[in-house]
Amino acid sequence: MEVRKPHIKSIPYNEFKDNDTLENIANELNEGGVNVVLGSLDQMINWGRSNSLWSLTFGTSCCGIEFMAVGCARYDFSRFGFEVTRNSARQADLIMCAGTITNKMAPVFKRLYDEMAEPKYVVAVGGCTISGGPFKKSYSVVRGIDEIVPVDVYIPGCPPRPEAILYGMMQLQRKVKVEKFFGGANHKMNNEEREDSMKLGGLHGISNENLSAAKIGDKQPIIVTESPNKEDVEALDKELIALEKKGAEFEVNKSQTEGTAANGDGQASK
Repeated sequence: MEVRKPHIKSIPYNEFKDNDTLENIANELNEGGVNVVLGSLDQMINWGRSNSLWSLTFGTSCCGIEFMAVGCARYDFSRFGFEVTRNSARQADLIMCAGTITNKMAPVFKRLYDEMAEPKYVVAVGGCTISGGPFKKSYSVVRGIDEIVPVDVYIPGCPPRPEAILYGMMQLQRKVKVEKFFGGANHKMNNEEREDSMKLGGLHGISNENLSAAKIGDKQPIIVTESPNKEDVEALDKELIALEKKGAEFEVNKSQTEGTAANGDGQASK
């Protein structure tokens, strides 16, 4: 059977293998008013994934109220594509663990995590989730969910502000955008790995995330130390205004210099 090669008018087939040629063609089209973007399939898929993160409905304590506040009109996390929350772990991309995890809840939490499809993420919201919080000396509270599942983003606070939760989710977006979707993000257990996991059982069962981490390396968690406040935004606005003024002054000086040089050349020619 003959394999038909793609053909686009004025673009020979061999030029598809030359990145410089493609970039020049894209620049020419952009100058003509045509919107053309070049990129890899990884970038396109991760752009879609990072802007459609579906969170599992999982608020176990008072930090769940902050998660509700982020979804309301004042903060409205639907601007970032986080508004879809699912009640089924099989339809969720991440667990935003907002609240205390007790020893009785820990096996259920681990089971929900294992039921999620790869690639999956965990966001630890609040001091109770990260380290046990004020209940860290209690006999019934887990001292950090990182003892059970790998955590991608830590958002400290008791409880953290909605701005901090939004900032943490934006950091998770950054993490998703730099992943290689076709380079090991998806992993399915084979029979041998499944048998090993079943032998351990309980909280010590091997999850797909553990196996992926062993093959492609552990993912370094992101710790949100602070969130931007009103003063930071105002300082950034002032800095941008100062840069704009400098740019305008530079353009004026440049035009004056060019005008002086042109006059000098005219007088010299006379």
